[in-house]
Amino acid sequence: MSAIKDRLRSDLTTAMKARDQLRASTLRMALTAVTNAEVSGKEARELSDDDVIGVLTSEAKKRREAAEAFDAAGRAESAEKERAEAAVLADYLPEQISADQVAALVTETIARTGAAADGMKAMGRVMGALQPQVRGRADGGAVAAEVRRQLGS
Repeated sequence: MSAIKDRLRSDLTTAMKARDQLRASTLRMALTAVTNAEVSGKEARELSDDDVIGVLTSEAKKRREAAEAFDAAGRAESAEKERAEAAVLADYLPEQISADQVAALVTETIARTGAAADGMKAMGRVMGALQPQVRGRADGGAVAAEVRRQLGS
C-alpha cells in the first residue's frame, strides 16, 4: 500500500477522534477518489504514491475550480468551504512551484530539446519532457500557457 494512502487513513482516524468535521469529510472524499481510481478500468490495481498524488491533485483542482464558480455566483460561504477542502488536500501534495520557477523550467526544457526552432509544433515534445518535473507541483494549464508563450515568441 502506498505511504500517502496509509497517511490519509491514519489522519482520517485522527480527525474523526478530534471531531474535525471538515478534515474528516475531506479525507473521506480523497480516500474514496483513490479507491475509485484503483477499481476503474478492466482490473483492480494498487496505486503507487505518484498515482495517489495524481488523484489528490485532480481533487484539489476540482475544489479550486468550484470555489471560483461559487465566487462568480456570489456564494461566498460555499466558496470558502471548497477552499478549506483544497487546503486540507494541499497538505498531502508536494510543494507547489512558483510561476517564475515554471518559466525557468520551460526555458531550460525548450533549450534542452531544441524546440525553439520548431515553434508551436514542438509543444507536445516540450510538454512531454516537462511533465515528469512538474507533475503534482504545478497546474498543467499554467505550464502549457507558459510553453505556448515561450514557443510563440
